[in-house]
Amino acid sequence: MTADDSYGRLDDDDYPAYTMGRAAEMLGTTQGFLRALGEARLITPLRSAGGHRRYSRYQLRIAARARELVDQGTPIEAACRIVILEDQLEEAQRVNAEHRRAAGSPNPPGNA
Repeated sequence: MTADDSYGRLDDDDYPAYTMGRAAEMLGTTQGFLRALGEARLITPLRSAGGHRRYSRYQLRIAARARELVDQGTPIEAACRIVILEDQLEEAQRVNAEHRRAAGSPNPPGNA
């Protein structure tokens, strides 16, 4: 991969650009918290050739949401489940909106 190829990935939300230490620092949390999210299967970081965890911006947004819930007193397992359900709901709403557009319906139900 050339330097030009690498720069093109900087805008990719799924590119695993952040080390565990940097990710924890950005989120204001511990590396143990990130490991716990991995154990709960909320996020699965990519492993570098040396075996180090690498996180994408998308994964950091998910981890940040989980941290918000945990900071509010939600147990980590429940926080992970909530985040997964929120993500599934968002995806279902996106798919429904695409189907409505394809069917020619300009307004979602209830917004007419």
